[in-house]
Amino acid sequence: LNETELAASLGVSRTPLREVLNRLVAEGLLEFVPRRGFSGRPLDSKMVYDLYEMRSGLEMISAKLATERATTAELDELIAVWDQVSLKFESFSAIECVQHDELFHEQIAMLSHNTELLHALKNINARIHYLRLISMEQNHFRDNTCNEHQMILTAIKERNAESAANRMYAHVTMRQEQLVDVLKEGIARLYMA
Repeated sequence: LNETELAASLGVSRTPLREVLNRLVAEGLLEFVPRRGFSGRPLDSKMVYDLYEMRSGLEMISAKLATERATTAELDELIAVWDQVSLKFESFSAIECVQHDELFHEQIAMLSHNTELLHALKNINARIHYLRLISMEQNHFRDNTCNEHQMILTAIKERNAESAANRMYAHVTMRQEQLVDVLKEGIARLYMA
């Protein structure tokens, strides 16, 4: 990233820009190499697998805690919102699908009433956003999302923490070969552009 050009295009000085860039490095979204500067992190299959493993663990805990801690009113509100989103999901763009999907998962984490869990999940969502976008462009990923979200919500509403955690795990765990395909597509798009 050219800091001078970036600062000029954003209309800010380099000092606050550098603070933001360093924050993005700390969150794993950029990397910094001395005497070379800031750059985007390469798509590395090991890193992606690690992120999905971490995400599945966080999401399972989030579903379990939401089942135990969310009020009935909080659950009813999330169910009502998701019922409305589900009706329009097929007509959304891939970007809108990802935004709604990320919001769904973050709302479950909010219902866990654990702010650190929510913060960690948001960080992972930011880091895998591009791959989620590619997967939501594929109909089979998009088609399954609404049904799986409904099953997760049903388990939470029934206060079955084990079922909620298992359904969440099944939902977020992408089979290794699926992840390889999405990763290949992502790399191809980055280098073909």
